[in-house]
Amino acid sequence: MDVDTVACVRRFNRTVTERVGALDESYLGRGRALGETRLLWEIGTDGVDVRDLRRRLGLDAGYASRLLRSLVSERLVVVEPGSPDRRVRRARLTAEGRAERAELDRLSDGLAASMLEPLEQSQRARLVAAMDEVERLMRASLVTISVADPAGADARWCIEQYFAELGERFEDGFNPAISIAAPIDELKPPTGLLLVAHLRQRPVGCGALKIRPGRPVELKRMWVSPEVRGLGLGRRLLRELERHAASAGADTVRLETNRSLTEAIALYRKDGYREVEAFNSEAYAHHWFEKRL
Repeated sequence: MDVDTVACVRRFNRTVTERVGALDESYLGRGRALGETRLLWEIGTDGVDVRDLRRRLGLDAGYASRLLRSLVSERLVVVEPGSPDRRVRRARLTAEGRAERAELDRLSDGLAASMLEPLEQSQRARLVAAMDEVERLMRASLVTISVADPAGADARWCIEQYFAELGERFEDGFNPAISIAAPIDELKPPTGLLLVAHLRQRPVGCGALKIRPGRPVELKRMWVSPEVRGLGLGRRLLRELERHAASAGADTVRLETNRSLTEAIALYRKDGYREVEAFNSEAYAHHWFEKRL
């Protein structure tokens, strides 16, 4: 990463933290720092499991506990055993907490308005559009991709979501029993590999390889959650799978897909995949693609 690019990001971070009041000891004049305020907002009106709260915000367990203790001491939050699993602690707002959250919403709206009011209308539109783009790209930068155990909970959840979506989008539904199988054992090294993408520790996408010596590597189980589509995650997964395929010694990657998956077909074509003759008997395939690495 070049020095000027890093310096630009750091300058942006300094300006934003100053302008939103993140440096203030009393955020929005309510007597607590931004961390406690954000936790109060994230707990929300329905409450939340503490472990999910930590995952959502990427907080260390000890730090999250200290923030919660401070809010409990103010009688804004109660932390109690969850239901049905009483081992899982759940945080919820008290009546005072709900009132404080409503006041914070009002003050936050005022802060947002104060950023826009000094600007001309055209400048406001530019700023809001830029903020929307920055938020999307920042969210994209939070996504991590790593090799996962295909038998693990996150991998199984992704594949279940993948099958469910195929069932909704294919003209005649989808039955895994009549599709070419990609069993768990075949998606473990050395015969395969499965990647899982996470956003704030939640699984949001997957992709797999079937590796057979002397034959092109097959790409399988490509899926991206609707909540993160448009962030470039499909291309990231594809390129990471290609990198692993090349590391395994493959010089070609191939895949088959259904005509209803128009976004995937567009991605493959844009990323250098060329359509070829059918190389298998996949019942749900209409297109077969191949790419030289």
